[in-house]
Amino acid sequence: MLAKTFSAALKGVDAFTVEIEVNATFAGEKTQVSIVGLPDTAVRESKERVHSALTSSGYFHPHGFTTVNLAPADIKKVGAGFDLPIAIGIMATGDAMGGVDLSRTLLVGELALDGAIRPTRGALSIAVHARQHGYHTLILPSENAHEAAIVDGIQVIGVKHLTEATEVLKGQSLIEPTVIDALEYFSTHIDTSLDFADIKGQETAKRAVQVAAAGGHNCLLVGPPGTGKSMIAKRLPAILPLMSLEEAIETTRIHSVAGHLPIGQPLLVARPFRSPHHTISDAGMLGGQSNPQPGEISLAHHGILFLDELPEFPRKALEVLRQPMEDGQVTISRAAGSCTFPARFQLIAAMNPCPCGHYGSSGQRTCRCSSSQVRKYRSRLSGPLLDRIDIHVEVASLSEDELMKRPTGESSQVLRDRVQAARSKQSERFADSATHCNAQMTSKELRKHCELDDPAAQLLKLALSEMGISARAFDRILRVARTIADLNGSEILSIPEISEAIQYRSLDRELW
Repeated sequence: MLAKTFSAALKGVDAFTVEIEVNATFAGEKTQVSIVGLPDTAVRESKERVHSALTSSGYFHPHGFTTVNLAPADIKKVGAGFDLPIAIGIMATGDAMGGVDLSRTLLVGELALDGAIRPTRGALSIAVHARQHGYHTLILPSENAHEAAIVDGIQVIGVKHLTEATEVLKGQSLIEPTVIDALEYFSTHIDTSLDFADIKGQETAKRAVQVAAAGGHNCLLVGPPGTGKSMIAKRLPAILPLMSLEEAIETTRIHSVAGHLPIGQPLLVARPFRSPHHTISDAGMLGGQSNPQPGEISLAHHGILFLDELPEFPRKALEVLRQPMEDGQVTISRAAGSCTFPARFQLIAAMNPCPCGHYGSSGQRTCRCSSSQVRKYRSRLSGPLLDRIDIHVEVASLSEDELMKRPTGESSQVLRDRVQAARSKQSERFADSATHCNAQMTSKELRKHCELDDPAAQLLKLALSEMGISARAFDRILRVARTIADLNGSEILSIPEISEAIQYRSLDRELW
């Protein structure tokens, strides 16, 4: 007898329907199950889990030869989430399901040997897919129900055991669909624990990261150890504009697919802050494995990728950042196919000025590195990568008086309001284009929105001849100057905006 159930699998951050056909012959006393349709090892092993779950739950497993086909057969199926739909399909070949219509129900879940249902990855992406393709009900593990319920327009039912799933399908269960008010959850779970008001001194660095936040610019903080570079970077998400609901859902989907979404947290409402260790590989940064998974740059989508001790990262791991920094996405190609992950992140990096960390320091400690050592240390960063970092700012050591004083800076809320006002101007400016902030301006938009007065043009021309910067760095200066003008409430770029933007190219003024 033939039965069909429907499930979903993941490809990148998107899901696709998998039709599960089960044909039971009921011939012979020996039970044999064959799973076809390009399954991976975890899927092939599901026949053992399903058999144990069915018998442990008191259900009959058909004798004879049973064939399970996962269609489409030309796409590899990965993971243990097909256990539940395979079990329901096997039951439907007999009388256990009572002829229930399963055509508008999507089933996902891994089975334990006793019939319990374990959580799975990508519940949010599967729920989005289910709604888009007209499924009425999504049955999945109870731990994933709140995550999937963020998507409205579909009935989400979380179950803990195979028996609960069968009772829901036959209308014998009192389990209510999970309902989440996404807008209410989104507005009541904002973290305000880190505040810029905690930082002593460093007004120049705080101004630089404020400009970076206002325009979406990449930023590099250069200074001796213990000057507060990491402290400043970790507080940057607190002054970034709040994510929209659409951005939050897109970010949550990536973390869900990667298995990084905490159980019980259906939606990421704070912008992600990813800080990988400097021993990370290029595959860990970009994403990889035979079945491609999101890397750190995708997990930082709509948020911050913080690279501390930047020159200590492997050269290859840094160079793979160049193309995603320009395109906002990364495509990973493997023998089985290719996946594209979004990667619209803001790079914030920190580094010491030299191997010992005290080059150019005005404090009691003096640098003991030779010029060749300093040059070799800094040459670990390629020119093309530095060109893609809009703002380079020096973070100096604090004096004794500054250390003894109480912090007197502005709070993160004040800075965020200022940043939000600048972003609102940019939203109006780029209302008819794909650009979202000044850092993403195209060459055409630069010519249109970065008009210089004559003194500012002369100053920029002088800086170009003295600093020898590249054409890309020239465009970066204009983009940063446009952001500074937005913060200052100016339309025309004048000397104050251009001079401050040039000041943020400190590494272009030094010999590398």
